[in-house]
Amino acid sequence: MANNDDLRVLIVEDDPMTAEAHADFARRVPGFVVAGTCLSGHDALEKFEALAVAGAPVDIVLLDMNLTDSHGIDVAQRMNAKGYGADIIAITAVRHLQVIRSAISSGVTQYLIKPFTFTIFREKLENQRDFRLNLDGAGAGSLATQASVDNALSALRSVSSGRLPKGLIEETLTAISGVVRDADSAVSATEVATTLDLSRVTVRRYLEHLVKTKQAVKQPRHGTPGRPEYEYRWV
Repeated sequence: MANNDDLRVLIVEDDPMTAEAHADFARRVPGFVVAGTCLSGHDALEKFEALAVAGAPVDIVLLDMNLTDSHGIDVAQRMNAKGYGADIIAITAVRHLQVIRSAISSGVTQYLIKPFTFTIFREKLENQRDFRLNLDGAGAGSLATQASVDNALSALRSVSSGRLPKGLIEETLTAISGVVRDADSAVSATEVATTLDLSRVTVRRYLEHLVKTKQAVKQPRHGTPGRPEYEYRWV
């Protein structure tokens, strides 16, 4: 359930399936809600304006660079010109340095290159949130110190604990995360291992990583004979 502190995310992506995938990723990150999805630059600008006028402005825009009716750089420039204070994260397969430079000069704060994993996606969103929080608390009134500004900017470059430890594979983590997330109730390492035909020891390492990164919670399973068994539930 959303609360007033959640950051509102607008997704701009011309492929419907990709747009929904990005929306699903955003919904999985605590503290973020999807304000809407748009399949074109024109629709994005209209939605962006309408939400602001309605008193529910967008905090973060996830913006594809190659849209069917416009370029993401033009959309970013026009959004920033509105002065609503939204941060823009480019999500694109474009790797040309000139496009990246132009995007940054247009107000894009982070650049996420397709294809990417949920771990990297989550890291970008959380870094953006930290940047906003640090900047909001940078100083009294409208003034800030050099140290506070440096601290805010450093959040965009930070590497979160979501990076996988040595020996863990992103594809396996995604599969295990899916089982835990989609389960009707908490699941044990043995149950996940059986579902995915993996060893219990391997699954437990991934489950403990999910707990460490606060994507899942761990608790003893009561009523099991012998050694206590733990179960895991998606946050």
